[in-house]
Amino acid sequence: MFYYKFRNKYMFSLNNYPQFERVEEVLIKEHNEIIYYLCSLDPFISRKTFSITHPSLLFIKKEGLNLLQVDGNEVYDLPKWILEKIEDRRIMAINTTFPNWQNKLLERHPAKWRVHIAGLGDVGSTLLIGLRLLGGDCIDSIGIYDRTPDKLQRWSYEINQVYCPGNEGFPEVYPISESEFFNCDMFVFCIAKGVPPVGKDVKDVRMIQFQENANIIETFAKKARAADFKGIFAVVSDPVDLLCKVVFNSSNKDSQGNFDFKGLAPEQVRGYGLGVMHARAAYYAKENPKTLHYLKEGRAFGPHGEDLVIADSIEDYNEILSIYLTNKAKAGNLEVRKTGFKPYIAPALSSGSLSIIATIRGDWHYSATYMGGVYMGSKNRLSSSGTEVERLELPELLLQRLQNTYAKLEKMV
Repeated sequence: MFYYKFRNKYMFSLNNYPQFERVEEVLIKEHNEIIYYLCSLDPFISRKTFSITHPSLLFIKKEGLNLLQVDGNEVYDLPKWILEKIEDRRIMAINTTFPNWQNKLLERHPAKWRVHIAGLGDVGSTLLIGLRLLGGDCIDSIGIYDRTPDKLQRWSYEINQVYCPGNEGFPEVYPISESEFFNCDMFVFCIAKGVPPVGKDVKDVRMIQFQENANIIETFAKKARAADFKGIFAVVSDPVDLLCKVVFNSSNKDSQGNFDFKGLAPEQVRGYGLGVMHARAAYYAKENPKTLHYLKEGRAFGPHGEDLVIADSIEDYNEILSIYLTNKAKAGNLEVRKTGFKPYIAPALSSGSLSIIATIRGDWHYSATYMGGVYMGSKNRLSSSGTEVERLELPELLLQRLQNTYAKLEKMV
């Protein structure tokens, strides 16, 4: 193991980095702040930074669905102090194959975040309400943008008049211009086109929106690159997993269309669509005594759509019950459409507001993060040492379902 000091930060690696000052192990061992593990992984299919939450991540050669798996029987010959820092989530991995990776040593999450929302349609406006009402402890302010001036002014008036005596913790909301999009800590993309009207017979609503939304979000990704945006680009518009990949790809190409990886890091882009699928699975699980255990033991994986994977239990997995809940969750939006209304309230709040607030707070939630070139939805959280994806001992039948979904997503973008 090699130990280094650079910019007053302590780093270690299995690889030799001769450009850095070597230090004694005792200095890094006794350091109480975040330390950094330097690794070298393919930037096309790997993250730039992530939290070391298990010893196996120090030795990972290729990222993919293995980020969801852990083998409880593995034993690693590592110093006790490294294992303790892993347990305390005090190690951030930095992938040195990315340009300007050293800048990650200086980045910190703010105490309270500035959030900007683009798009005040049904989803964006409902998400805004949720953030205003529930995010006062972790959100400093909310900037809003819409191409319709009257709508923008209306929401600026209305939302700032949501107030309760004795509670002064509501984030201030204000209109922003296009030049201010990325002057924030989190940019939330809620612009959507091509949403099928109620009454139209569709199987997977989100895929109908893909191409039109992809064209729009690509321009925003390029703006984020130009602004050297350091925050999180949160995708709420459908299909979130595929649009996340569009954002990553578009922001990391130069003017000639060549990848240079000077745009958004893979982990800066997150998709918020899986929260409502977990919520729908929980809703239907309560209707059947055989599936009540989902509320405590169940998990959701994958996209917000056709290839969703619901697991009834991670303790005693049942394929039949899992498929049942998966189908019920997938059809949940269609059931709302049958009532004559668009299903946007639960997605805006469960996938949007609540999951975004959980991200900022560092709490467990569902969102799509980068796994080997694919944005795959799963339970995760964001800490000061980076993204932590929940890792489980997955049963073989569940793993096969996940592999099938992953392979399909891999081919789409």
